[in-house]
Formats: sequence, C-alpha cells, structure tokens
Amino acid sequence: MTRIATPRKPRARSQARIDSILDAARTLLAAEGVASLSIYSVAERAGIPPSSVYHFFASVPALLEALTADVHAAFRACLQAPIDHQALNHWHDLSRLVEQRMLTIYSQDAAARQLILAQHGLTEVTQADRQHDLELGDLMHKLFDRHFELPNLPTDVDVFALAMELGDRVYARSVQQHNQITPRMAEEGMRVFDAYLGLYLPPYLPKREAV
Repeated sequence: MTRIATPRKPRARSQARIDSILDAARTLLAAEGVASLSIYSVAERAGIPPSSVYHFFASVPALLEALTADVHAAFRACLQAPIDHQALNHWHDLSRLVEQRMLTIYSQDAAARQLILAQHGLTEVTQADRQHDLELGDLMHKLFDRHFELPNLPTDVDVFALAMELGDRVYARSVQQHNQITPRMAEEGMRVFDAYLGLYLPPYLPKREAV
C-alpha cells in the first residue's frame, strides 16, 4: 500500500522564525502598504538575514499569501465564536452581528485592510483571498442554517461568499478614500450585505428551536 506523506508542522524554532517574519511583514504592511514591502525590508525589520526569509518564503507574494491566510483565520474564528441564540429575533440580527465582528477585525488590523481592501494588483493575493472567501461563505451558510430554517439556495452561486465580497467592495472604497472604514461606509457595507442576502432569504425565516 502506498502511503501518502502528510505535511509536517514546522519545528518550534522554525515556527518562531516564521512568526517573527510575518510579524515584521505585518508591521511594514500596516505602516507603508504593499508597494514598499520587500524581502530585504522584512528581513531588516525582523533582524535576520534575507536568506532566512527566503528559506520560508520564496517571494513577496508568497509572504503576502501567508498573511492573507492569517487574516482569514481571524475571520473564521469570528464566525465560530459563540452566539446567543436566544438574542436572535431575525436573520438580520445574525447578519449584522457577523458583519460587525468582521468590521472589528478590519478596524484593529491595518494589514488586513491593506491586503484585502486596498488596491495592490497582486493576482496571487487576490486569488488566495477569493478562495478563502469561499471557505468563509460555506462557514457562514452553516452558521445561518444552525440558527434559522433556510430555504433552498442555488448551488451555482455562493450566495454568502458573494454577499461578503459585495460588502467588502464598499469597505474598500472607504479605505481608498479615507484610509479607514468610516462609520458611514461601515453601515453602507452592512446594508449591501443584507440587501444581497435578502434576494435569496425571505423577510422572515423560522428560527430553530435550539442549537
């Protein structure tokens, strides 16, 4: 029988080095944006030789993809965090709660805003972001289904992933104009998110008895 090798986790020392590289990249990204990021600037910030950065990340896009994965891990965590089922009276309550949690991540993490909402033109990062959005959309679909009795949704469109992408478009415009998501544009983004979901979810959804 052929055994399939499974990826091994980095050793503690290697993981510590990876973490220091990502922390340095995150700091530079938040302060100066994607355009000014280089393997050499990250190495200097982390206090290690450039060869050490290249050992783990072959290019800047590879480094940014890893940071994008970190950001989406935070998004996944916010979807998996406990929710008071009894406090939900309408599916809009759940959608607003989810969007507010994601807005909190954006407001506290300038690197997340730069990677996902700023215009950087890096195809690899954009593709990684879209793939992560599909995973988040699936998690969000399951979250809504856990609390409400959902209707049959189309299988050829990722409704929840697309709702997130549309909301992000509004947040992105705010970041491009104001370098942050203003309260006004945060509200508009949540309205866009709700409006798109409202094309597929009826005004009232029966709430599940318990979760």
